[in-house]
Amino acid sequence: QVQLMQSGGGLVQAGDSLRLSCAASRHAFSRLTMAWFRQAPGKERVFVAAISNTGSVYHADSLRGRITISRDIANETLYLQMDSLIPEDTAVYYCAAGGNFRAPAPRTYPFWGRGTQVTVSS
Repeated sequence: QVQLMQSGGGLVQAGDSLRLSCAASRHAFSRLTMAWFRQAPGKERVFVAAISNTGSVYHADSLRGRITISRDIANETLYLQMDSLIPEDTAVYYCAAGGNFRAPAPRTYPFWGRGTQVTVSS
């Protein structure tokens, strides 16, 4: 079992930056792929970025250049840095663990955080 505790998020203005955090239970990073997903109102949950247990990263094409996934193994924390935010980035952001790095579909991830709201005003 992997527990994921999210923090960060909130209301920001277009053009701002924001960093989301996700604290994972012990040794998750050494064993599992970790990822971020987001779900906008009335839409499906979609992939944002993933980082494998070996540190390889994969960012969604539509977001590449504005988002960066990273991790702090010593502190067992996953991060999502988001820059140049736009209103279309408004969504609930979820961290997830245990999925398939090369097949970033939500159904492949068994462990989820509770989500954190990000709202970008224009």
